[in-house]
Amino acid sequence: MNALDDDLVRRLHNDLRDDFDEEWELELEDRNLDQLAPSDQLLPADQVKADRRTYFRELFRLQAELVKLQDWVVATGHKVVILFEGRDAAGKGGVIKRITQRLNPRVCRVAALPAPNDRERTQWYFQRYAAHLPAAGEIVLFDRSWYNRAGVERVMGFCDDAQYEEFFRSAPEFERMLVRSGIQLIKYWFSISDDEQRLRFLGRIHDPLKQWKLSPMDLESRRRWEEYTRAKEVMLERTHIPEAPWWVVRADDKKKARLNCIQHLLSEMPYVDVERPAIALPDRERSDDYSRQPVPQEIFIPEVY
Repeated sequence: MNALDDDLVRRLHNDLRDDFDEEWELELEDRNLDQLAPSDQLLPADQVKADRRTYFRELFRLQAELVKLQDWVVATGHKVVILFEGRDAAGKGGVIKRITQRLNPRVCRVAALPAPNDRERTQWYFQRYAAHLPAAGEIVLFDRSWYNRAGVERVMGFCDDAQYEEFFRSAPEFERMLVRSGIQLIKYWFSISDDEQRLRFLGRIHDPLKQWKLSPMDLESRRRWEEYTRAKEVMLERTHIPEAPWWVVRADDKKKARLNCIQHLLSEMPYVDVERPAIALPDRERSDDYSRQPVPQEIFIPEVY
């Protein structure tokens, strides 16, 4: 192996290590949560290492299957909508990150809509969500969805009784229309316990990197735990339809929730391997009459690291 080959191998190893660093970065919030737990509840170090290896091994395997799913969606023109609902800090964002992490953002995109503006409040309720629905060969993940009306809007008084009842008349029909149009609709509710949400909120309060996740609305939702529970129970009862049933993810253990949700998502999709043509890297063309111009040093950013 010559010097060029040695350098290529070194750079490939560095690139692979960067991929793993990205995974560790995503897991930092879990490490911080572990530190909040009483010491007598911590597992032995060897068990922690083994569990972590198992988690990453399964995550990488499932993400490889998601890439196969993506190829099939593109090849067949399938259309998919996946809703992620649950209490604040239930782990919806974490599983969305792991689903999209290795996928093409032009194929798989996230819709996380802010509160409606003055104009949107006068529209048909589902109108602003319909604008984000997929075309052929696309997957759209809704990080919260039209079910805001059945949850936060109901509990916080942002809709009146007539609007609330109209939502339950319209939502099943809206979803049946989506399914009839050829969109596969999958709905997940992330379920966490009272104690687990409290722990996660404390983690956010004491971590400057995560305090932005806590809004006054989140804190108020903590106080109104029972009201949210009643609203969730009504929502599941009135919108669990054969064409688009609800699936509940036990989410007190965030890592297990991620793996279980992705595994279930894959099981709901009739995907198969799509054969790809072999890829060959073409030789770079070189022109004798071209010489590269120097870049002015003053436009380079400082190399602090």
